Amino acid sequence: MADKNQENGVGAGNPIVEVNPKPQKGLTSKLIDYLEKLIVRLMYDTSQSHHYLSGNFAPVLDETAPVKDLPVKGHLPKCMNGEFVRVGPNPKFAPVAGYHWFDGDGMIHGLHIKDGKAAYVRRFVRTSRLKQEEFFGGAKFMKIGDLKGLFGLLMHFKRLTNPMWLKLWKMEIFKLLACWITTKDLKHSFTAHPKVDPFTGEMFTFGCSHEPPYVTYRVISKDGVMHDPVPITISDPIMMHDFAITENYAVFMDLPLYFQPKEMVKDKKFIFAFDETKKARFGVLPRYAKDDLLIKWFELPNCFVFHNANAWEEEDEIVLITCRLQNPDLDMVNGAVKEKLENFTNELYEMRFNMKNSAASQKKLSEPAVDFPRVNESYTGRKQRYVYGTLLDSIAKVTGIVKFDLHSEPEPGKGKIEVGGNVKGIFDLGPGRFGSEAVFVPSKPGTTSEEDDGYLIFFAHDENTGKSSVNVIDAKTMSADPVAVVELPHRVPYGFHAFFVSEAKL
Repeated sequence: MADKNQENGVGAGNPIVEVNPKPQKGLTSKLIDYLEKLIVRLMYDTSQSHHYLSGNFAPVLDETAPVKDLPVKGHLPKCMNGEFVRVGPNPKFAPVAGYHWFDGDGMIHGLHIKDGKAAYVRRFVRTSRLKQEEFFGGAKFMKIGDLKGLFGLLMHFKRLTNPMWLKLWKMEIFKLLACWITTKDLKHSFTAHPKVDPFTGEMFTFGCSHEPPYVTYRVISKDGVMHDPVPITISDPIMMHDFAITENYAVFMDLPLYFQPKEMVKDKKFIFAFDETKKARFGVLPRYAKDDLLIKWFELPNCFVFHNANAWEEEDEIVLITCRLQNPDLDMVNGAVKEKLENFTNELYEMRFNMKNSAASQKKLSEPAVDFPRVNESYTGRKQRYVYGTLLDSIAKVTGIVKFDLHSEPEPGKGKIEVGGNVKGIFDLGPGRFGSEAVFVPSKPGTTSEEDDGYLIFFAHDENTGKSSVNVIDAKTMSADPVAVVELPHRVPYGFHAFFVSEAKL
């Protein structure tokens, strides 16, 4: 396959380089495994529970053949002909020691919809590391959940002594937190949140690294040709999970969640630590810049952002709609269950950056906790009105879907998210039922119809019955009665991001 890709080319002359591991079971591997077991026995409390491997966070261990003609309550609109896909962490093998919610092999859950009928299938993301672990029959690569204190250093120093694991362990962490794609022209990580301009068809993306340049920006043409990399100058290695585009700019976030291996060992901290003393920086760069000399940086009070909804230009200002949180602690979603995630109180915010006078401002648009914001992607990079987010409970389970109207002001005096002011509707999943990121599917493509004329589709799980489903709701009315509920033949664990591809684009 690799030779075929090299010969035929992928993406207009940028062939995919397929990693073809050749692991071996030799004396060295056995010695390394023995050393690992010794470190775990001496330094790790194996009685610790792994919350994110239990209940409906637990992985499903096998792939499935397509299951067709699934039971559908209600009807699937014709505009939903296409593929709905969601990815989530799903380790095939039990961890040797720690486990973080961001760990695990990737599992893709797909729903094919055609003329009111639906079929379900699931597949592992067949990475090099998964292939090697299948060869050995167990977990061999590092886990983010191990990266705390001296134990984290020893566990991954141990793996570096094995000829199989020649990649720097610091690079591995960035590969775990992003999608790693390699072609002749792409040698860095690839964000899980690339942006596609609906008017030009171009894709805009970035990648992070543990060494300078810590951030690299890329533009990919409609035909799949990658422009030259543009290094973005920042002072330290950070976690930047998302960014944004407008019609003429790209918006980067230099937020103080730092990659700190030295502090991990010295202070017994998790490897990513938030610095409460630093400002939040936002950089605005012309979309087609050849370098970062024209980037304009703005400062706002200390914060972190996992996910943005959208951005656009408004006279002299860049407007960013985002889910902001204060003092995040990634160690909170590591290991045993917490009764409450104190530092995951995400709130919807509007941020403005004035390109003329360099002023920056922000305005709170919601109470906590809301994340995974989505919009009608026909408006990506352009001014729009509606944002759909997921409501999170105290341990980050999705309890419902909320619709915000950016043309309305938040209702004062609210202590939680409820209908009124800029909250135009809430779809409550009900007791014991939890969902996932909801994707907007327009009734008609483009911007000629009303912006909220469409549907929201998302996976859901009922902990009372152990059954999973795909729900479709009306994005305009946010009615409590779903348009459709597709009953799934298998349990679908809680996961992260989803997308929908219409039949016309397949």
